[in-house]
Amino acid sequence: MDTSVSLIQEKEPAIIKIIIIGNSGVGKSSFMNRYVNHRFTNLYRATIGMDFLSKSETLDGESVTVQIWDTAGTERFQSLGSPLYRGTHCCMLVFDVTSKISFSALEQWRKEFLIQGEPKNPDTFPFVVLGNKTDLPDREVSSRRARQWCERFGAEYFEGSAKDDIDVEKTFLRAAHMGLQQYKKHTLENTGHFQITCKQPRETGNNCQC
Repeated sequence: MDTSVSLIQEKEPAIIKIIIIGNSGVGKSSFMNRYVNHRFTNLYRATIGMDFLSKSETLDGESVTVQIWDTAGTERFQSLGSPLYRGTHCCMLVFDVTSKISFSALEQWRKEFLIQGEPKNPDTFPFVVLGNKTDLPDREVSSRRARQWCERFGAEYFEGSAKDDIDVEKTFLRAAHMGLQQYKKHTLENTGHFQITCKQPRETGNNCQC
């Protein structure tokens, strides 16, 4: 005789993990806080180690929780990368459009993420590149140059201003959407239900050996 037990779990919102990396001072915390809390201040202190915020969104008709991890952009905290990077669904590389140095550093930040984050398919892992501080004069990195760099590995490019709230939500929603696709590809539990079936062995007829 077959005994079947079906356990149906209520579907929980998918948690989409986005990590923001880049040099210190490029505005990672400002961009994140503008998106989540709708506010901006010039009084942010440098992130020590890491920080994260979360926000509920509806993507493709699904309720998801966007979890954004902000990391310190200084070398002495880069050793924290390995445990923080793992499980990421989309990586956002941030630079300051008025700083060539911060743009040049993106290559190293991307390599570090791939090494320490160990994504299953590094060649197709989703990256979003963000050029922040477009509100400032004396721009040093053109949109064309940034887009050309992104084309080398298939990243999507956005630019905007946390201070003036330019394309902040647009950038994060795209990153979240790309992260959701990554989540669906690699998370078997995202169906929201599972089934346990056990058969009584004919030999004993007494005990269910599951």
